Amino acid sequence: MFSIEHDFDATVVTLVDEGPAPLQEDVVIEAFEECIAIRQFDARQGEMRTVTLSMAQLRDLGAALNLPEGVYTSATLIGQK
Repeated sequence: MFSIEHDFDATVVTLVDEGPAPLQEDVVIEAFEECIAIRQFDARQGEMRTVTLSMAQLRDLGAALNLPEGVYTSATLIGQK
């Protein structure tokens, strides 16, 4: 399950794990104009953890999900379209 909220400066997507136990903590993705922040509560440490991706990193991640194993650059990705 997921929810989408449009705030003043970001779009916020919350992913809720609905599979069989053990369930993972919710993942909150905040999409700003210049970056994407991915947050999840770490129960072992008792605190939120955040990973921030630039828009270029997000683009590369999206491309990587559909490519075979290897090393790529933005220039090589352009030639593959």
